[in-house]
Amino acid sequence: MAWVQLVALLALLECIFFAYAVGKAREAYQLKAPATTGNEMFERYFRVQQNTIEQLVLFLPSLFIAAAYWPAQWVAALGAVYLVGRLIYFRAYVTDPRSRSLGFLLSTAPVFVLIVAGAIGVVRVLLSS
Repeated sequence: MAWVQLVALLALLECIFFAYAVGKAREAYQLKAPATTGNEMFERYFRVQQNTIEQLVLFLPSLFIAAAYWPAQWVAALGAVYLVGRLIYFRAYVTDPRSRSLGFLLSTAPVFVLIVAGAIGVVRVLLSS
């Protein structure tokens, strides 16, 4: 289970890194808080951060639910794909939002698999009791 917990912590650190990048972009593009629009490059950083927060709401619970029913190493490996996918998404979206598809797929697909795996685990337990 420690691998799963490590992946969860890395996902939180990744989110913090994206928040830091938003702060640096706010400085670089001279966008004063609380504004979140007005500079396209800043908005790219901001959208990555917001999309990552939206994904975390699905990722973290699905990670721990799946880990309750399946081998932790397998679940952690799916989580690692999510982490790499988010980094690819970050780089691609900031460079050219139209190129974000691979990163989006690599971070969305593992979440879907984790949700399905968790659901299968829950149903199996419910049916056996």
